[in-house]
Amino acid sequence: MKALARLGIGAGAGLARDKADTLLLLAGALMVLIPHAGHLPLWVSALCAATLSWRAAITLRGTRMPSGALLLPLALAAMGAVYISYKTLLGRDAGVAMLVLLVAFKMLEMHAKRDLLVVIFLCFFLVLTNFFYSQSMLTALMMVGSIIALLSAQLSFQFANRVPPLRQRLLMGARMFALAAPMALLLFVLFPRLQGPLWGMPGDARSGRTGLSNSMSPGNLSSLAQSEEPAFRVKFLDPAPGQEKLYWRGPVLGRFDGRTWSAARGTLRGAAVEAHFIGQPIRQEITLEPSGNRWLFALDLPVDPPQIDGNPSRGTAEFELSAASPIEQRVRYEVASHVSYRLQAGEELDERERWLQLPAGYNPRARQLALTLRDLPEPMARARAVLSMFNTGFSYTLEPPLLGTNSVDEFLFDTHAGFCEHFASAFVVMMRMAEVPARVVTGYQGGELNPVDGFMTVRQSDAHAWAEVWLAQRGWVRIDPTAAVAPERITRGLARALPPSAPFGIESLGGLVDFRPDPNGWLAQWRFRASALNNGWNQWVLNYTPARQRGLVESLQTALLSRATLAALLAGIALILAARAWQQRHRGDPVDALYSALCERLGRLGLARASDEGPGGYAARLAPGPLAPARKAAALRFLALYSAYKYGPPRPDPHLLATLRSLLAETQ
Repeated sequence: MKALARLGIGAGAGLARDKADTLLLLAGALMVLIPHAGHLPLWVSALCAATLSWRAAITLRGTRMPSGALLLPLALAAMGAVYISYKTLLGRDAGVAMLVLLVAFKMLEMHAKRDLLVVIFLCFFLVLTNFFYSQSMLTALMMVGSIIALLSAQLSFQFANRVPPLRQRLLMGARMFALAAPMALLLFVLFPRLQGPLWGMPGDARSGRTGLSNSMSPGNLSSLAQSEEPAFRVKFLDPAPGQEKLYWRGPVLGRFDGRTWSAARGTLRGAAVEAHFIGQPIRQEITLEPSGNRWLFALDLPVDPPQIDGNPSRGTAEFELSAASPIEQRVRYEVASHVSYRLQAGEELDERERWLQLPAGYNPRARQLALTLRDLPEPMARARAVLSMFNTGFSYTLEPPLLGTNSVDEFLFDTHAGFCEHFASAFVVMMRMAEVPARVVTGYQGGELNPVDGFMTVRQSDAHAWAEVWLAQRGWVRIDPTAAVAPERITRGLARALPPSAPFGIESLGGLVDFRPDPNGWLAQWRFRASALNNGWNQWVLNYTPARQRGLVESLQTALLSRATLAALLAGIALILAARAWQQRHRGDPVDALYSALCERLGRLGLARASDEGPGGYAARLAPGPLAPARKAAALRFLALYSAYKYGPPRPDPHLLATLRSLLAETQ
């Protein structure tokens, strides 16, 4: 907008009114279209940029608009390209791409006022489509600015004669938005909310989602760990445990085909599952980001499945938590967990063979090594032997070498480098080969506590895999093989477990300077504040669910049914109406107030204005009158300025009030 002001738009300098208004409309449309560039194909963004630049050049140079014979084939070719890109013309992505192109092409076909309004209304609809992809607070602020710009452009085309300056039109657009905002807020709070997404086709729902899957193979978690997107946020309702106990339980994987671990067929949790919890439970309020999966996460080990409105949850015998329907929207639930427990602790394990299953013909070297482990009498001694092997010669990395068919053999005896899934997989395979029941557990480990709002953010980069082995009289025991090779991963997080990256791509500097951010530095503090602000937006705006709305409405109904509350409400409304009436009665034009003061002052001097006498006639009668020359000149000048203000063409003068006050003082 400042750039437009420098061009003279709205100030009468350099550009004709139609050109200035068109450029303002182009600026408003550009504010709406720019956020779509992040998810549209590159050719769509480039074509829109070329089209808008073409329209701006036409406006500035005053050349003719292109003919329909040129635009129609271009539009048809663009629609064909959309079909080629998306394989359909329906759905969210293809529909938004066509709408973006339609707005761009319509800019080259504006011949009448109706066409201008069509473009503006299409831009208003495009404002809505931006929320199909992002509902962040930054997106909302950008769209508020876009709406104000579009309203200002719409106002610009409505003025018949003189157009106010650009700043004044922007203020008028902002005022219109402010007047509509309370009604929009009221509708947001009280209008019945829909369960599920407002728009989309089946293929749209799962696009671009990240998160844990139902299986694990070498490289899965290491690629996920490079994403800084939040997986969920946690508000501890009881004292939080230490960092080393922050294991967030997810899918339990029991089937192995030689390369990939997958979830065993879990049974619903029943009375047969023996679990003895030790100590007091830790309650957590978890806000889970949409993932397209059914998995729910909780601190290991959750007591009971949480209650989620409109999407029942369940727990399995492996203490996994899942929802009945995929998580396509942000959900919030409360769950209690025990970090100390004994699970299925007894002399024998039901379905023991299920947790010893291994495919035949894979990893012969590991199988040969496992035969030596069976000589150790205690299962825990066998586990310690494998962990001690990880202590020497193995490295923890986000870029592990590719593994072939015998993935465990190649990891243990050749590459010696891997991420958490490599260590967990190899450990569980070795335990099963050594006749110790074992399974892989995936989820997240750790989290970053925000000291500003008290929420802990668990990111996709915290994705982790660990192992559980079954021991007689102790039950299932968690063993994290990653802790044997990279203990800092558990105690301080992933960023501190990995070696510092090479700054500016220069490997030789990697060991000299640690460019990882200081968690106590000013940059981290600003990041915490921004994260807290964004989390507040998520909690109070985006997570305003039908259940929360019903609770609010019920609370309002209960409060309004009280006689005292109702009487106070009616009294408040009456006071507001009375104050409004008094304000309307006493509020007036300050210029008129100064004119009345002048007439009253001259009336005390015997020169009262007649009731049917205007400022011009009044001045004509005062001119030959007996007033002193200085007073007369001030009064006549005052009346001339007032007459021009009331009856002449609009000419804003920011110094008018000060001039009239000065002239009024000179009439004393």
